[in-house]
Amino acid sequence: MSSVSSGWSSGAKECDRLLRSLEECHRRVRAGPVRDMACKHLNLALAQCLVSSACQEESGAVRAHCSSVGTSLKRAQCQQAQLSLSLCLSSLQQP
Repeated sequence: MSSVSSGWSSGAKECDRLLRSLEECHRRVRAGPVRDMACKHLNLALAQCLVSSACQEESGAVRAHCSSVGTSLKRAQCQQAQLSLSLCLSSLQQP
């Protein structure tokens, strides 16, 4: 897993603590369903941290517009925010 961290941008450095915690969880718990359950919250937190770090504005828009059920306008704003986040993440992928 540390090979993944070597390719991170400097903007993701605040996620290092979560990565170290996830690596420690993987070291302590044997691979399989038990590890999946034990490390699930760290996987999710790290993913959210990396997405927020990579596409801060778009991620914030998704949180703001998709946090609750609302009017058709809010649903449309949520869909637009999700599309913008997807495009941002896609633009960061290496060919």
